[in-house]
Amino acid sequence: MAGTANGTGARLRQPARLTERGMLGEAARIVVKIGSSSLTDDRGRLDQDRVDAIATTAAALAERGTEVVIVSSGAIAAALGPLGLPERPGSVELQQAAASVGQALLATSWSSAFGGHGRITGQVLLTESDVIRPQTYRNVRSALESLLELNVVPVVNENDTTATHEIRFGDNDRLAALVAQLLGADALFLLTDVDALYTAPPREPGAQRIAVVEDAARLSDVSIGSVGSKIGTGGMVTKLSAAQLASTTGTAAVLTSAPRFAAAAAGEDVGTFFPGHHGRRRSRLVWLRFATRGAGTLTLDEGAAQAVRTRRRSLLAVGVTGVEGTFPSGVPVDIAGPEGEIFARGLTSFSSDELRAMSGRGSGELHEELGERYRRPAVHRDQLVVL
Repeated sequence: MAGTANGTGARLRQPARLTERGMLGEAARIVVKIGSSSLTDDRGRLDQDRVDAIATTAAALAERGTEVVIVSSGAIAAALGPLGLPERPGSVELQQAAASVGQALLATSWSSAFGGHGRITGQVLLTESDVIRPQTYRNVRSALESLLELNVVPVVNENDTTATHEIRFGDNDRLAALVAQLLGADALFLLTDVDALYTAPPREPGAQRIAVVEDAARLSDVSIGSVGSKIGTGGMVTKLSAAQLASTTGTAAVLTSAPRFAAAAAGEDVGTFFPGHHGRRRSRLVWLRFATRGAGTLTLDEGAAQAVRTRRRSLLAVGVTGVEGTFPSGVPVDIAGPEGEIFARGLTSFSSDELRAMSGRGSGELHEELGERYRRPAVHRDQLVVL
């Protein structure tokens, strides 16, 4: 598989750009995301038979030479029964406690399921900051690549035990798309309890399956629900966003139900197919455009907005007129023009408190008063995307 240099001498794997559903059987590396509702029974307990069914299909794909990465929801759901909780806890603290219990149960479940097919699994827990910072981004990619080289099936999940609101992915659909982008996967399978995307909620009369989505931006007339199950956190909106992110970066995506995973992987006409687009190469920052939430907002004067928007310049503190939110350095922030319209997103070099003190002041003044560090841009152009 062809690659591009990533700045460290290594080669980034590029996806195969599968543009037709029938090409899915040729995928050499896939990411499979399974929602909580597809892994649990009616009482919200982890259902080993459902886990086994996914593992059976995935193991068969691995046997033919396909590299498989599992992104599994269900840690909190797995703990509901043992902890006597009727549904997903509302408070962050209880969610973290349940995740601590459930992660062990979920990892054991996947290990047992793949072990029955002679496959070893490895647990990988991530937070959003792991794929924001350049060094940890490379570390995550290297760890996953090493597991695949060892014929291990990585089982990825968000680290709900330690993740805070500021560093959460928010849903595993987004996490799966980022993992697919990070690894240059050929295909992303988003498995849920709905068999496809429909023109209206499937239960409504006249609702029709959408077989192929060439451009998600053209779905403005489609009625898409946004609420997930009482077990999980995602909904159709998050799955559509994840599929769009994947396809835009060259990874084909399929949205379908868990029982149809084998048929989808074989290229059969099930679910909704999003072809892998050509023309955009992988980038660590592509996800900023589609999949992140700004931790705050920087408002710019007209001159700074034009420099960032049209000339792709770095954002200097002198052009910042307002700072909204509270955030540390190194996190994504939205960038808005004088009228408040958000037009860019980037990784800030300074915290919100530092930026408030720096706003409207030139680099020379900041250097003289505060030190060499403060000559840096507020957001460097290499850490910024125009939306």
